[in-house]
Amino acid sequence: MLAAGKAAASMALAVERSWPAGAPLEGIALTRYGHGLRTRRIRVIEAGHPVPDEAGELAAREMLAAARSLGPEDLLLALLSGGGSALLSIPAKGVSMGDLKAVTKGLLRSGAAIQEINTVRKHLSAIQGGRLAAATRARVLALIVSDVTGNDATHIASGPCAPDPTTYADALEVLRRYTVEPPAAIRRRLEDGARGALAETPKPGDAIFARVENRVIATARRSLEAAAGVLAKAGIAPHIVGDAITGEAREVAKAMAAEVRAVRARGGTIKPPLALISGGECTVTVKSQQGRGGRCAEFLLALGVELAGAPDIWAMAADTDGIDGSEDNAGALLAPDSLARAGAHGLEAANLLAANDSWGFFSAIGDLLVTGPTRTNVSEYRCILVL
Repeated sequence: MLAAGKAAASMALAVERSWPAGAPLEGIALTRYGHGLRTRRIRVIEAGHPVPDEAGELAAREMLAAARSLGPEDLLLALLSGGGSALLSIPAKGVSMGDLKAVTKGLLRSGAAIQEINTVRKHLSAIQGGRLAAATRARVLALIVSDVTGNDATHIASGPCAPDPTTYADALEVLRRYTVEPPAAIRRRLEDGARGALAETPKPGDAIFARVENRVIATARRSLEAAAGVLAKAGIAPHIVGDAITGEAREVAKAMAAEVRAVRARGGTIKPPLALISGGECTVTVKSQQGRGGRCAEFLLALGVELAGAPDIWAMAADTDGIDGSEDNAGALLAPDSLARAGAHGLEAANLLAANDSWGFFSAIGDLLVTGPTRTNVSEYRCILVL
């Protein structure tokens, strides 16, 4: 059993508890620092995320070697979840860990969607983009917790067991589109691959995938349906706006604010009291190097600016893994008086939004949402309560 991602330890523990006591089971679960759990038969290793590090590389190399040692009579059970892209980092030939860190940091700040970031990662990796499945002779069953819109296995943890429809040329186009200047070794590798000098990642239809099954077992949609059940029991009518909402966080906030105004004007098809709930993964184009905060807090701060203290509207936005960006909070809470309370501290919401400092805003008023590691990852969760 090889597991990678923010849910790796909890998935590994679930397998241990369900596996027959007398049946052989061994393997590695690679997860983010602070996301481990105590297991008996599976070894848990913690490493860097969202920027990869050497601990992740060492563990990933050991995992790849284990996969190569298996025969046709064996089963490779791969447990994959969001975060696996950074954790499973074996730089491809000619690329160093320093190169990988540099391009990852640039992409994370560029506003690129996770699918685009992973297109680049897969072509700089010796284990992602179907290469883990290609490395073994065993049957492969990948059980996947999805943190990406569309739930396509090729994009979750950069698809170590899934066919990759993207190319080296696609990876170069992502870097060009978001004006990310990669280290020379990375540019050289991608250009060599684009002109056919390097082997591509395994593609759909490749014979190796005849013995591989990728099965998505948890999604953002199911989390929203669970939330809707909780709200309904509390007497609040839930309305699922969508589970695949993407785009710049502040632009998504503007669209949500318009929806709220329509509800308050009673001109829409849905009436208060209600909760607008949504999932998906927003992006943030970082323009200020001094600001702190992730996608969820930026969405919420932008929503607060748009609503300008409108009464009887409350909201939360959080990442289901408990980590919003690279901070220690899952997200934040927004109240009708949030902007006024920040003003009492001398803080202007619009200024902090322009500085990408949503963490500073919500920290100052004591409204960060801190859960600690949840050891799962089904993308973002947003809820706007309209009374």
